[in-house]
Amino acid sequence: MLIGEMLTKLTEEEITIKEVATMYSVTTQTIQRKIKNLGYEWDKKKAIYTYKGKPPQPLNVDFSTLFRKKPAVGSDVIQPKNKNKKKGSIRNSTSDVVDVLLAGRKPSSKRVYQGFYFDKDVLSIINSVPKNYKSELINEALRKIFKEKGLL
Repeated sequence: MLIGEMLTKLTEEEITIKEVATMYSVTTQTIQRKIKNLGYEWDKKKAIYTYKGKPPQPLNVDFSTLFRKKPAVGSDVIQPKNKNKKKGSIRNSTSDVVDVLLAGRKPSSKRVYQGFYFDKDVLSIINSVPKNYKSELINEALRKIFKEKGLL
């Protein structure tokens, strides 16, 4: 995604910093730092990014070139937000939580360490398994759900 296009979408609230961070598999702070390093600053009063750097503006630079990795999710997958919808009405009647969470995500083929917050009841089950089997348990449990959903 070109920097100018991304900044426009951010300003018009079609995407969020969090969604951009997910696309590039980085943190929101990394995205904000990259934007700032390009010479842009967020103007709270106008709710836009203003360019404070040296001319010319890097509007036609591909944002992905600022990262070592390729984006985890293509920019065509991100759906614009519907500003008329109420917050919290993300799900429709035919989808469940797993469908909502997986919308627009591409599974990775390699094992990668990732930290998550678990509910106490779920964590107690995970902790009842020997340490070297915890990842296998979680992977298999999720794989079973993903197969049922037709994702694997």
